[in-house]
Amino acid sequence: MAFSSARPLAPTAIKRVALYLRVSTGRQAENDVSLPSQRDMTTRYCEAQGWEIVTEFIEPGASATDDKRPIFQKMLEQAASSERSFDVICVHSFSRFYRNGAEMEMTIRKLRKHGVDVVSMTQPTGDDPSQQMMRQIIGIFDEYTSRENGKNVTRAMRESAKQGFWNGATPPLGYKIIEAERRGPKIKKKLDIDPVEAELVRLIFQLYTEGDQRIGALGIKETTKWLNARGYRTRKGATFGIGPVHGILTNKCYSTGKWPYGRRNSKTGTLHEPSTIVEIDIPAIIPQPLFDRAQAKLVRNNPKTTAPRIVNGPTLLTGLATCASCGSGMTRTGTARGHRSYSYYTCAGCHQKGKSVCKGRHVPMNKLDTLILENVKSQLLAPDRMTTILGALLERQTTKDTAVHERRATLKADLTQKDEKLGRLYRAIEDGIVELDDQLKDRIKALKAGRDLAQASLDRIAQQFESRTAITPERVIAFTNLMRDKIDNGDVQARKSYLRAVISEIRVDDDKISIIGDKTTLAAVIAGQNTPDTNVSGFVRKWRARRDSNSRPSDSKSDALSN
Repeated sequence: MAFSSARPLAPTAIKRVALYLRVSTGRQAENDVSLPSQRDMTTRYCEAQGWEIVTEFIEPGASATDDKRPIFQKMLEQAASSERSFDVICVHSFSRFYRNGAEMEMTIRKLRKHGVDVVSMTQPTGDDPSQQMMRQIIGIFDEYTSRENGKNVTRAMRESAKQGFWNGATPPLGYKIIEAERRGPKIKKKLDIDPVEAELVRLIFQLYTEGDQRIGALGIKETTKWLNARGYRTRKGATFGIGPVHGILTNKCYSTGKWPYGRRNSKTGTLHEPSTIVEIDIPAIIPQPLFDRAQAKLVRNNPKTTAPRIVNGPTLLTGLATCASCGSGMTRTGTARGHRSYSYYTCAGCHQKGKSVCKGRHVPMNKLDTLILENVKSQLLAPDRMTTILGALLERQTTKDTAVHERRATLKADLTQKDEKLGRLYRAIEDGIVELDDQLKDRIKALKAGRDLAQASLDRIAQQFESRTAITPERVIAFTNLMRDKIDNGDVQARKSYLRAVISEIRVDDDKISIIGDKTTLAAVIAGQNTPDTNVSGFVRKWRARRDSNSRPSDSKSDALSN
């Protein structure tokens, strides 16, 4: 009789486990609402199964709607590695692992190909078809719950924005978040002006539209270089870049005092419908006229608006001469007769779109160039004429200087007052009259901040006044002589450069030609400051009065433009 001998079973290897612990919000992570509970329950579950916990992956304040989680990605990389240290990923529930049903199922199947199982201690797991179906249903339900929660949170945040409260995003430069009120455990917040950062924002707009008194208005790149060279830094202590400076110059909230909440989808980056945007009231930092000047300059400096050929081409008045009827530029056209060619300034609106847009006008190029150059020399580049043009501007500058002197006096008084208060507090602490508690520390800190701001403003005013160059009769004469020499002896590019320094637009009509310029730009050039090229009229007063328009001459050169 044969007996079958029973062989002892080989001992089962102890499974190595990695715990994945996640909470959705930073508040839960900071207050230890969920992470300790997850760790305790998953640890006890693994001990009951006889598994060994070898590592933990903790993801505080991360959403599980996608896989854009650094710790999660690190865990998946280790699981796919041949040197992985765990066989099981244990979670409290599948919602901690993923809140997207399809993505969760694909990830679990990929992990199983590498020999790693995903186990939930509170929900069914395994290879049984019914268990797989239940896991998939749970994943779909978790995804639905997540989306509903998101809709409720979005609705609550929109309502908070409608009430004028800030929803926690990083505020733009120049603003700080302050506590507005408390509603139980919740703190409602609003934006207020940060004095130090607001001064920086105003400086950026000033540099871009006016300059720093020593040089004329700067471009975005030069503004960025100016800030970095003088030690100005972003809120995080980094150097400025062209993109952030452009973003500041185009941010409407600085002048309108309205912050658009919900303008863009934070996940996809797509714009929402304008009707769904909520405008939050915030304090304005920049006057609207200053913001408009910056936007006008941004438009005309855009390469898509002003072609490089306008500045670099061989035609003297391209980009300056415009048709008085339709406002289109006067472009160069030509014709040939025999062996001779003839060039004209022609209305681009008529030439490109037809007479239904503009009746058009053609002016011989040499004639218009000569008339403009001669009349600029005779009527503008005369010391008496220049003094008359700049008279009103100098009067306004004097008024502005008076206001600056008054502001300097106010700042000095404020600085003296704060120094005296700090001195009294220091003496009281040294004499033992008061104790240095937290409230007194905050008071001293606030006084120091106010004192430093006043001192920085005084230093800036002093620097501006020291670098300012006065417009004297000698400077006016030197400038007019230099301009005359360049117009007479310079090449086309030199002539174009100097004309653009003082002329904004030349309007060509049937019976008159109007030369228009900017008084502020003219004064800056005379004072020896650099100014950018301008190709359209600005939003400031012009130096051409109505009676200064010039009649268009006949074909005879002797009928030159008369004042």
